[in-house]
Amino acid sequence: MTTLPPLSILDLATVEADGSIADALTHSVALAQLAEQQGYSRVWYAEHHNMSSIASSATSVLIAHVATQTSTIGLGAGGVMLPNHSPLVIAEQFGMLAELHPGRIHLGLGRAPGTDGATFRALRRTHEAAERFPSDVLELQSYLSDELPRNAVNAYPGRGTRVPLTILGSSLFGAQLAAQLGLPYSFASHFAPQLLTTAVQHYRANYTPSAAHPTPYVSAGVNVVAAATDAAAEQLFARTELDRVRRFLSRGRERDLTVDEAATLMDTPAGTEIRAMLTHTAIGGPERVRTELAEFAKFADVDELVTVHAAPTRAEQLESVRLTMHTD
Repeated sequence: MTTLPPLSILDLATVEADGSIADALTHSVALAQLAEQQGYSRVWYAEHHNMSSIASSATSVLIAHVATQTSTIGLGAGGVMLPNHSPLVIAEQFGMLAELHPGRIHLGLGRAPGTDGATFRALRRTHEAAERFPSDVLELQSYLSDELPRNAVNAYPGRGTRVPLTILGSSLFGAQLAAQLGLPYSFASHFAPQLLTTAVQHYRANYTPSAAHPTPYVSAGVNVVAAATDAAAEQLFARTELDRVRRFLSRGRERDLTVDEAATLMDTPAGTEIRAMLTHTAIGGPERVRTELAEFAKFADVDELVTVHAAPTRAEQLESVRLTMHTD
């Protein structure tokens, strides 16, 4: 049996074209429960705004709900886009989660707004907020520690919880900051594969040990399309590529593209760019998928894999989650 590093899952609470947000959130619970049964380490939820196909905008609320429906699996924001928020408020939210579910809560932090410019303004933030990201990370970290004097501004709950922090990124900036602060680093290679090896190498080479993390720790996103057989998985991946192109190129249109319309756009510059987001994808039956995941982990030099089960339907996603951990 192929040996793998710890596997976690990124769940965007995707809303199907003919489904509802309530359906998506129900599926998120089912996915986390299955992940817990199958032995995944964590499930991560990403903050996005003004996207009708993604329902994970309020990560802390979703984590709170899923935590009550599971028992042991780690749950985290992957991530909170810190420029959208006050560090104090995030410390209070995740401090409360940590008090309610000790040892299970994790907090990934990103610098991008996770949305478009108009929505960024609706969040009442300015572009200068992104420039404060390094200092905001330090401020948040201090609120979660017990280092501040009690007569200063403190996060209650939050103080003393030491919620584990991870810096997210798809460029060298996040790698540099995570290395400088002695924090774990997670690279978004499931949709931005270009700088993966460069960023990981920089992080490891420049890592400054911290008390909480004396050695570097890297995770990376990887798409997974697992099915009962290699041939079935190849067919499923072809549908997954087509569905990805259809979804992305339908944005901003009065109606979604049909499958046939999307098929004509697969080899256009836009279609090719979207398909390139799936560069790092493990495809196959259980044995081949695990082999490809192990090869990717070695190639990327990572300690944990964040799997993104990209199949277009709910049932196929759950089956991919199950088969990836198949050990028979």
